[in-house]
Amino acid sequence: MSPELISILVLVVVFVIATTRSVNMGALAFAAAFGVGTLVADLDADGIFAGFPGDLFVVLVGVTYLFAIARANGTTDWLVHAAVRLVRGRVALIPWVMFALTGALTAIGAVSPAAVAIVAPIALSFATRYSISPLLMGTMVVHGAQAGGFSPISIYGSIVNGIVERENLPGSEVGLFLASLVANLLIAAVLFALLGGRKLWARGAVTPDDDGGLGKGGTEHTGSGTGAGTGTGTGTGTGTGTATATAPGAGGTAPAAVAVRPDQGTGGAEGTGIRLNPARTATLVALVALVVAVLGFDLDAGLTAVTLAVVLSTAWPDDSRRAVGEIAWSTVLLICGVLTYVGVLEEMGTITWAGEGVGGIGVPLLAAVLLCYIGAIVSAFASSVGIMGALIPLAVPFLAQGEIGAVGMIAALAVSATVVDVSPFSTNGALVLAAAPDVDRDRFFRQLMIYGGIVVAAVPALAWLVLVVPGFG
Repeated sequence: MSPELISILVLVVVFVIATTRSVNMGALAFAAAFGVGTLVADLDADGIFAGFPGDLFVVLVGVTYLFAIARANGTTDWLVHAAVRLVRGRVALIPWVMFALTGALTAIGAVSPAAVAIVAPIALSFATRYSISPLLMGTMVVHGAQAGGFSPISIYGSIVNGIVERENLPGSEVGLFLASLVANLLIAAVLFALLGGRKLWARGAVTPDDDGGLGKGGTEHTGSGTGAGTGTGTGTGTGTGTATATAPGAGGTAPAAVAVRPDQGTGGAEGTGIRLNPARTATLVALVALVVAVLGFDLDAGLTAVTLAVVLSTAWPDDSRRAVGEIAWSTVLLICGVLTYVGVLEEMGTITWAGEGVGGIGVPLLAAVLLCYIGAIVSAFASSVGIMGALIPLAVPFLAQGEIGAVGMIAALAVSATVVDVSPFSTNGALVLAAAPDVDRDRFFRQLMIYGGIVVAAVPALAWLVLVVPGFG
């Protein structure tokens, strides 16, 4: 048995054990990387650790640390309320606002994971507050990022168009952009319909302090007066104690055990139960600084987020004391372990071996669909752009025969290799998983994995059918 085939079978075993025995898949993957790398690929420790995603580790830790502080001091709740006011209470529009926002960020040049790192924590905090499916909100953010990801001035678009030019292939910058935009927009529409979007429309408008009649007490409904709770506060938020939140539409009173802090009254110019205070103002400035640093100065999102989080922790240690414990450490272990094993596969040539085997098939249309599937499967665990950079050159021989349209094939590869970034093993999917507050992470992980599997199974075939078979380009 070839070393490449052994490495693939070991990956399958890792999935089976993690699924049936509830062992962290990242820990299993580290063990598999050590075993396969040492015994099969003859790699030393440096060769094995070459695949460790240090940049992604810092991004996951830094972003979840910063937004844990934002949740602790009430900044994310303030942002959620602001978003409700922005869409005039139409909660159903919020997933589309997040889709459009991440799409706009990537279209103007943001790296897709950076855009997701900025938007996902806010979007998922909103989902928790208004009982929107976290799967819906998270996938809308990721698909929005990919919808704008291939504009002519975007990172992905520039890289792929550069590869096409270098390989002397015919290309269409606008066609590539539209293919990704339309594909992700259609997927988002289907997700919205299937994951509760119609119920959100039926819910109608809510006020920032309302929970939409869900019978769920919201956070920080404190004081007496116009808020949703009663307590020992004075109505201007100057009291202390605990509150009991009465959920609109619940037909009763649900204890919320919410501590009333001096800055959390129900009055105020915002018309919500959450006012800006120095800590929240500084946190908002930090979030804006993160956006500017990443998009304007091309600084690393993870290192920037860690730095900003440390500054906030130093200034307001009480709000930040529990933030480190809220970093998604189990998710960090899972993602870093799996990607380290994928790095071993790349180091020993397994991915190139699979791609070359497909590229040598004598039936161009069959080779095309198989390359789309390889791009989707590998990209679900590794770099989307990296796999496109490897697969497009592999497609050159049969594209040169003229039986396959180059424009359609490249667009199909691009869509197949990026739409699967909803996988919890990809950078974007990992960020969504890590950013979700107050969810059963194991359940959410399974949901993302199942959805990612559906995307991997269905989208490459559809992209091939729509873009390759007609012979575009």
